[in-house]
Amino acid sequence: MNTQFWNRVAVVMGLFVGFAGVMHFASPEFFNDIVPPWLPPSEAFWTYISGVAEILIAVLLLRQSSRRAGAIAAIWLYIAVYPANLYMAWDWRDKPFSDQVVSYGRLPFQFLFIWLAWKIAQATDDSDTPAAPGDVSTKGSL
Repeated sequence: MNTQFWNRVAVVMGLFVGFAGVMHFASPEFFNDIVPPWLPPSEAFWTYISGVAEILIAVLLLRQSSRRAGAIAAIWLYIAVYPANLYMAWDWRDKPFSDQVVSYGRLPFQFLFIWLAWKIAQATDDSDTPAAPGDVSTKGSL
């Protein structure tokens, strides 16, 4: 498996997820509107908590030492936010066709992102990753 290629994909995904996370705080109205309203406690809660999760996952993906954990966390994130994409597609059913294309287009892309994150996790060799902060790598030791 071409590790260098998947490292580049991880960086792109990290930047994308990080940007999305920041946008949850810069423009929360959009995200509030796609959160299913029946989820307690509020739409804003889910907007901000998913924004924090996306920023944390971005940091994990951008750091080589935590890339595998970030990719696995990204998979769980993409699964967790899928109901918002389903709700968006349903809620936008009466909007202009161009908006509907966007809302329905997000559905299959989520599966692409899950696959990409899985490939990143597979390509990331965590055998040299320290188990805890302060641990020293043994790679290259005599």
